[in-house]
Amino acid sequence: MGHPEDVDLAAVLHALGDPVRLALVRRMAEDGESACSPDGVDVPRSTLSNHWRILREAGVTETRRVGKARLMALRRVDLDARFPGLLAAVLTEDGR
Repeated sequence: MGHPEDVDLAAVLHALGDPVRLALVRRMAEDGESACSPDGVDVPRSTLSNHWRILREAGVTETRRVGKARLMALRRVDLDARFPGLLAAVLTEDGR
């Protein structure tokens, strides 16, 4: 896991700018963690892998292994420290 100061705003905004990735982030904010193939996400597995990669590389998520499974979690504390209020703004349904 990187340091909060290493997270780039442009990369985070790009990662959060896609509706599928934003839905994944909102799900993690509610549930705490997400499996790599969560229920209700209707995109091909390869596309979903790409979305997870973009979120991870932007510093939005962290991954932990549990046996063969990978669980993704939102780096909320780090993101809130680096960009106060950003997640709160994007996690609401209407952005308000």
